Amino acid sequence: MSSPRILVVDDEDDLRELLEITLIRMGLDVDSAASLQAARDLYASHDYALVLTDMRLPDGLGLELVREVAASGKGTPIAVITAFGSADNAVVALKAGAFDYVSKPVVLDDLRVLVQSALRLPPAAPTSPARSAPAAGGGGKSRLIGESAVMQALRAQIDRLARSMAPIAITGESGSGKELAAREIHAQSARAAQPFIAVNCGAIPEALMEAEFFGYRKGAFTGAVDERDGFFQAAHGGTLMLDEVADLPLAMQVKLLRAIQERRVRKIGATAEEAVDVRIISATHKDLEQCVAQGAFRQDLFYRLNVIELRLPALRERLGDLAVLTDGILARLAGPGDRAILGAGVLDALRAYSFPGNVRELENVLERALAYADNGVIEVGDLALKGAKLAPPVPTAQVSDSPPAVESVTPPAPASVPTPPVGAEPPLPPSLPDYLNQIERDIIVRALNQTQFNRTQAAALLGIGVRQLRYQMQKLNINAPEP
Repeated sequence: MSSPRILVVDDEDDLRELLEITLIRMGLDVDSAASLQAARDLYASHDYALVLTDMRLPDGLGLELVREVAASGKGTPIAVITAFGSADNAVVALKAGAFDYVSKPVVLDDLRVLVQSALRLPPAAPTSPARSAPAAGGGGKSRLIGESAVMQALRAQIDRLARSMAPIAITGESGSGKELAAREIHAQSARAAQPFIAVNCGAIPEALMEAEFFGYRKGAFTGAVDERDGFFQAAHGGTLMLDEVADLPLAMQVKLLRAIQERRVRKIGATAEEAVDVRIISATHKDLEQCVAQGAFRQDLFYRLNVIELRLPALRERLGDLAVLTDGILARLAGPGDRAILGAGVLDALRAYSFPGNVRELENVLERALAYADNGVIEVGDLALKGAKLAPPVPTAQVSDSPPAVESVTPPAPASVPTPPVGAEPPLPPSLPDYLNQIERDIIVRALNQTQFNRTQAAALLGIGVRQLRYQMQKLNINAPEP
């Protein structure tokens, strides 16, 4: 069996020779070209496992070759060599279809990692309008179920994106399955056997962010009794998902940008940086461009993360998938050997609902309905859909005509302030701090009940950050209702 063949395109004789020697020592066959036209001629007459090209060539730009290779239909990965500090060129190449990039001066270890990643890629599937949806990991069942047009298009797009190293920004409403999509991309990529690390950026205290992302050495600070790897080291060779990336403070955004650009991190207390090989997938329900305009998110980090945007459809855009989604959720909730089915009219009632919380809300609705159901058969009366006038049965002798859409948190009565006579000023509350805390508690509870205790949506309604909402809930002793 012949060795994989690589095409190297660079007009600098010394660098081209260095690349050739390095690749040959890896057991690969190498062809080389010093111009764009020579590269075109070689590519037309050979099948290559990888094309590696400089961005600037005597008779044109390597970007032209990137576009031609990406459009050729051969599925050949192509990587670019960019000048030091030319991060913008790398982003342009990735958007044009490049698999990955290395910066000059070329670090041979980084080059070897790039080549090994490219050679692990599965062959590209033939492009055909009638082709079936891709399967996760090349042979398993896709995590993203549904046969609606938007879901088929989404799976086809993920199939293409999985072959690249380009950063992906996943957008979509809360509960639409952004982490599920990120896991699907990872599972179909050459990195599937390596770690997938998902990080909720809004859940990490600001003071701990650098240690969590980059790790620390023993004794670097009080309490650092052992050396610890950060998220980047844990995801080495695999995929790092930055969920709710818009919640990162500006100071951390600067450090994150450098780590992504240089592909190196330094632990707290360390004197040297270490190389990390991770693919970055970010996700947020916020409009990052609007965050940039408001000064809450760095523009340079936005461009670095948003190389390719993947938008997830809301559940109301794919109601045709409701039946298969419901079947899958109920099968998981009921467990093996148990019964969980929908009664007459339930599916129609679900289709008539807008599902602001998307698939996550559907899971919540079905889980609660199953708890009310008799013998595992969910009836319309078992549903609790906000604003849909559907009421779950109350297991007591007294049945409420209109129970709340969610199990609301009932706040204690506020500090009483007597009603003043007409025309008189209202009396002062007996305790101003207690009175203000109760007003704040009531408003937060209302927002949480409206969003079925989705903290991200509630924070958006109140115009505050998720971290601030979480702090206020703890301070005011607001807890999620028991199922």
